[in-house]
Amino acid sequence: MNLTYPEVGATLTASADSQLPSGYAHLDRRIRLGSGTECFERAGAAVLAWRAQRGAGLRVTPGGDALKGSDVVMRLLWLRIPCRVVTVVRDSDRIGFAYGTLPGHPECGEEAFVVTRDADDSVWFRIRAFSRPGRWYTRAAGPVGRAVQGWMTGRYLRAVARR
Repeated sequence: MNLTYPEVGATLTASADSQLPSGYAHLDRRIRLGSGTECFERAGAAVLAWRAQRGAGLRVTPGGDALKGSDVVMRLLWLRIPCRVVTVVRDSDRIGFAYGTLPGHPECGEEAFVVTRDADDSVWFRIRAFSRPGRWYTRAAGPVGRAVQGWMTGRYLRAVARR
């Protein structure tokens, strides 16, 4: 099964401030988690273990950490949300992953979940995404669909902040 968009990896480019692909709605939000190595490692482990998604009320199958190339299905009530992990990063100042949409996902695009540590040792959790409707019902939802995505992003951020 192929991804539903061509700009694979665009949410985790070399420059975190680079432009996301045109033709999509963009999302970029972050929250400060604290500071220090322990905070960075703990939050990074939470992100890789899908705690943002689970903490927001999604069921994620299969279990285990995010692994590059692995397919997952998230579920929220009756909604089936198939994705593929397209990139995993784990270095001295970034831990996280990005997933892309597979056929059947309500959206078409990519979303990244990354914990960063700045030069001043502050730790942040950032979510970047580009997407457009991928199913008839998300097209029909129009701005309501964008509002739901923003609401879920807030839930993801709070879930990792509570870790």
